[in-house]
Amino acid sequence: MSARTDSSAPHRSGFACFVGRPNAGKSTLTNALVGIKVAITSNRPQTTRHTVRGIVHREDAQLVLVDTPGLHKPRTLLGERLNDVVRATWAEVDVIGFCLPADQKLGPGDKYIAKELASVRKTPKVAIVTKTDLVDSKALAEQLIAIDQLGKELGIEWAEIVPVSAVGDKQVSLLADLLVPLLPEGPMLYPEGDLTDEPEQVMVAELIREAALEGVRDELPHSIAVVVEEMIPREGRPEGKPLLDVHANIYIERPSQKGIIIGPKGARLKEVGTKSRKHIEALLGTPVFLDLHVKVAKDWQRDPKQLRKLGF
Repeated sequence: MSARTDSSAPHRSGFACFVGRPNAGKSTLTNALVGIKVAITSNRPQTTRHTVRGIVHREDAQLVLVDTPGLHKPRTLLGERLNDVVRATWAEVDVIGFCLPADQKLGPGDKYIAKELASVRKTPKVAIVTKTDLVDSKALAEQLIAIDQLGKELGIEWAEIVPVSAVGDKQVSLLADLLVPLLPEGPMLYPEGDLTDEPEQVMVAELIREAALEGVRDELPHSIAVVVEEMIPREGRPEGKPLLDVHANIYIERPSQKGIIIGPKGARLKEVGTKSRKHIEALLGTPVFLDLHVKVAKDWQRDPKQLRKLGF
């Protein structure tokens, strides 16, 4: 991360959150800024359910990224709760980044969010045009003009409009340079080595959930929840060869979905285990034994009791 070393400039620290309709590139951008995989990325809408904070450490600043769920018109109780989480977060952060993909024209979803944003008066807003690697310069210019226009229509004054490509690592550090001056002056909020303050169990659950979503895009868009029951070091391991036992349950809404997740002869579940174990080991820096079970929690997205049990 490039950081100015001008020692006379005051240190700044604060919170930023990225908003945008589902699949606008929010999580990928968080990961690119922080430099490791902290937020889950999936091209299914509505995959980020917990406020994952990525922390960008610089000499002149500390930028804490709060990743909220995508805001959308709610259809279920879960949807309403997620929207409440989003609005509460907006009121508490120092700057809001509105992510709009370069390869898709502004649609009703973007306008719905922009209207909501317009009502948050005090917080500075930066329009971030994501996925610029997918379009040519003419299409990009048209999108920038459309976003400027949208701001004028709704009375939003963009602090900046920035095109980025998290995948191609284009202008990501420039984005950090533009967000930092919008933060209040202050000391570091987190110790140097921290990259996220999300409890490890929640992050592990998210990595398993991401792997479980991967092959079943169309069949189970978001009727998957993952709960990590326990993470315990294996006893009696030789010095210098630790092993962490991770026991987790993948919850689905209906018995008929069980076969989809498990796959023929358990092949699908095995693949989910192998894939997520790699990411978990990278995150925790230790070898992991992953024990996965698939369970049915009937219609959990509509049931307040089940939502509580699954951590929403």
